Amino acid sequence: MKEIVGLIAIAVLLFTTSCGGSADATNSGTAAEASRADAPPEPPRNFQSPATQASPFPDLQAEMMDGRGKTTQSPLGQFDFRNFTFPLPRGWQHQDGDEITLLNGTLKPKFKDIQEEMSPEEKAAARAERRIGMSYVTTKYIDANSDGQDDAVVVLKVETGGNAIPQLVYIYSWKDGKPELLWNFRTGDRADGGLKDVRAEGGEVVVELYGQDRFLLGQAETSKITDDEEQLCCPTYFTRSFYKWNGRVFLIQRKRLTFESANPGGRPVENMGDIMNANKPGKR
Repeated sequence: MKEIVGLIAIAVLLFTTSCGGSADATNSGTAAEASRADAPPEPPRNFQSPATQASPFPDLQAEMMDGRGKTTQSPLGQFDFRNFTFPLPRGWQHQDGDEITLLNGTLKPKFKDIQEEMSPEEKAAARAERRIGMSYVTTKYIDANSDGQDDAVVVLKVETGGNAIPQLVYIYSWKDGKPELLWNFRTGDRADGGLKDVRAEGGEVVVELYGQDRFLLGQAETSKITDDEEQLCCPTYFTRSFYKWNGRVFLIQRKRLTFESANPGGRPVENMGDIMNANKPGKR
């Protein structure tokens, strides 16, 4: 009898152990499956996270920021244009001065809110207190005046407080132990006459601006020609124009060339604005 009871006890113990082990294994498998179900799917091969994905828009400053002309033997190469006073081009001067001074590459803008309830006099006074800001972009070194010595092309970005990104360009030579301004001009906003490149070729300064037949007249870029409407991010055209130093100023040379941005090596349109104006009704 005792043997029978002992056998029954052993059988019960074995059954319990077997069930427990089976339950643990089942629970373990269920937890693993749940863990796999909750885990995010693996990214496809060559996936880039949003932080590392390339921008869908072209880098409009790629040429100005590349490695060309970044070093020079001229004393200008050691000059600190991040802490310097620049003249403002015509049309951008403040009422109390026509210069701006960068400190560590920056000049913060000043804004004064204008409320509808203000009187005309108060609104005018608020506008008079506004000041544009500036930030340093880059300096490149080219022989702009063909004297065999490098000059500095300094690019600043105008801080407007809005979405516009116009820029100012300054070309300095080295004279009497300090920079001497040869030319300064403003450019437009990205596809709307924005700066693409400045370089020296064959004794001339080559300036490329985005847009159809966009070039420089003195200190400012020309306005857009009729029907030149496109997204600011993605210019369809750019214009190459040429300037030569005559000992006093830079004068535009020969024909202006407008290229398709997608085909910069293709055949350009010469003096595109003149052609379009000639085709307007009433023009002969």
